[in-house]
Amino acid sequence: MPVAEHGLIGDLRSAALVGTDGTIDWYCCGRFDAPSVFASILDADRGGCFELAADVPTRTKQFYFPDTNVLITRFFADDGVGEIQDFMPIVDDSREADRHRLIRRVVCVRGSLPFRARVAPRFDYGTQPHTVSTQQGQAVFTSASLTLALSASVPMEHDGRDAWSLFKLREGESAVFALDRVGGEVVPRSCALTEAEQLFDATVRYWRRWLSASRYRGRWREMVHRSALTLKLLTYAPTGAIVAAPTTSLPEQIGGERNWDYRYVWIRDAAFCVYALLRLGFTDEAKAFMHFLSERVGLGDEPSGPLQIMYGIDGRSELPEQLLHDLEGYLGSAPVRVGNAAVGQLQLDIYGALIDSLYLYDKWGEPISSDHWDTVCALIDWVCENWDQPDEGIWETRGGRKKFTYSRLMCWVAIERGMRMAAHRGLPADTARWARERDTIYRRIMDRGWSPERRAFVQHEEGDVLDASLLMMPLTKFVSPTDPKWLSTLDALGEELVSDSLVYRYDPQASPDGLRGEEGTFSICSFWYVEALARAGRRDDARLAFEKMLTYANHLGLYAEEIGHTGEQHGNFPQAFTHLALISAAFNLDRTLG
Repeated sequence: MPVAEHGLIGDLRSAALVGTDGTIDWYCCGRFDAPSVFASILDADRGGCFELAADVPTRTKQFYFPDTNVLITRFFADDGVGEIQDFMPIVDDSREADRHRLIRRVVCVRGSLPFRARVAPRFDYGTQPHTVSTQQGQAVFTSASLTLALSASVPMEHDGRDAWSLFKLREGESAVFALDRVGGEVVPRSCALTEAEQLFDATVRYWRRWLSASRYRGRWREMVHRSALTLKLLTYAPTGAIVAAPTTSLPEQIGGERNWDYRYVWIRDAAFCVYALLRLGFTDEAKAFMHFLSERVGLGDEPSGPLQIMYGIDGRSELPEQLLHDLEGYLGSAPVRVGNAAVGQLQLDIYGALIDSLYLYDKWGEPISSDHWDTVCALIDWVCENWDQPDEGIWETRGGRKKFTYSRLMCWVAIERGMRMAAHRGLPADTARWARERDTIYRRIMDRGWSPERRAFVQHEEGDVLDASLLMMPLTKFVSPTDPKWLSTLDALGEELVSDSLVYRYDPQASPDGLRGEEGTFSICSFWYVEALARAGRRDDARLAFEKMLTYANHLGLYAEEIGHTGEQHGNFPQAFTHLALISAAFNLDRTLG
C-alpha cells in the first residue's frame, strides 16, 4: 500500500503500522529497533503481516478515536458496517509492559458482516523459521529469539506456520484478537471481550489525560495535537529516548538507494522534539530526554566530537549498518538497511540544537542542574575549539566534508545559548572566551557564508549553492527576519528551492551528496519556510504556504520525511522531524496573525 495509507499505534516502547485495508504490515515487538515480526511493507511475500478485514467488497475509512492514538478502521459493505479498533495498552507494571500486548477489537456496528483474519509472522526480518502450536486455546508462534501468543474470541486454525480465522458478526457483536510477547515470567494469557473493552477505555483515558496538558489554543489545534500525539508515540519510555521514525528503509525515491534506518536517537531530531513539546507545555518528555543523555550517553573523546550524532534507544553507541538482501524493499526499492553508517559522521550542528533545547528546558521546565551545567560547559568549550572544521552537515551527505554555513550557525547558537544560561542563572563560565568565539563565528558567516553574486547566504564556504537549512537563520535569532541580506536570501530560496509551498533541501545536481537518484521536497524545510515568511512580515504568504502543507498530510494528519512530485509521501513514516516543525510553524504563525 502507499506509505500514506497507514496509521500508527504504539505503547511507548514499540510501534506498528496499520494499513487502511486493516493489515498490520510493520511491527517490531518489544522495542523500536527490534527485528521485525511483520514487515510486508518491505516485502509482500517474505515480510509477514497480520491481516484483518471484512471478507466482502468494502469501502474503508480510517481515523483516530478523538484525542488519542487508538486507531479505528471502518468497513462499509452492502450488508453492514464494521470496524477494527487497534491499540496497544500503556501499562506501568513492568511485567505486563514486557507483554507488549497488541489488541485488535472487531465490532459490527450495523447489519452483519463476515470477517477474515490471517496472522503470518516472519521473525527477524523474515530470516528466522518458526512453528505454531495450540496451547490453552491460543496459537503460540515460536522462533529461536522470540515467542508470540495469539488469543482470539473466535475459533482459529493453523497450518504450522500461519494462523487464520473466518467468522461472522451481527450488529452489536464483537471479537477480539490479542497478540502478546511471552516467555520468562510473562505467560500466555487470554483476553476476554470485557477485558479488551476495559483496556480500550484505559488506553483512551491515558492518551486524553496526556494531551490535556497541552497549552495550545490556536487555529490549528487538531493538526498540532495530532503531531504532539505522534511525537509522544516515538518516545521510548524505559530510557526517555526519542526516535526519528519507527521504520527503516521506506525509500526517499521509489527504486532508489536513499533508504535508511531511522529507529534511533538523533541528538538533533530529539532536541528539536523537546523544543516542540516544551512549546506546548509538555515538560515530562524533556526531563526524560535529559535523563537519557545524562544516564545513558557519556561524553567521548572521538575525532567526531564528545557526542555522536545518534545513539541506540538504550544509549548504545555502536549501530553497525548491514544490508538485508532477503527483503526486496518497498516496491522493490533496495537495499533494506538495519543500523546506520552515518553514526560516525561529524555534524557540528548537533551542539547548537542540543544546547538550545537545554536552554529552553532551563527556561520553561526546571533550572539546569550543576552536573548538567558542567556538561554544557565541556560541550561549549569543545565547540569553541572545533567550530571551524569541515563536517558532513545536517543532511548527512556522503559526498565529503565541507564548511557548511548551517553547521557554523548552530555552533554560534550553542555558544550564545550557553552565555544566556550563564547570565540568567549566575553560573560560572569562561564567558569572555565564549563571546570572542561567538563573535568570530558571526563575522565568518557574514563574510564567507554570504555570496555577493547570489545576493544570498549559501550552503558552504567557497560555493554558491542555496540550502534550505539556512531558513533557520532568523528562527535561531542569528539574523533579524527583516535584515536586507536575509530578505534577499529568502527571495532566492523561494525562487530556486520552493515549489507550491514545498521546499527542496538543495539541488543535488549543483551540490552532489554522494548518492544516486533524486528526492522529493523535504517537509521540515517547508514548515521552516512558513516560519521564515511569518517572521519576515509576509503573513498572508506564510498562512497560505502553511494551509497548502496541511493538504499534503495523509488522512490522519501524518507525514513522512518527504513529499514526491505528485504529492505522495516518501521516506520513513511517520517522521518526527516533520511533526515537530509543524508544531513550531503553527505556534509562531498563530502569534504573528494575532
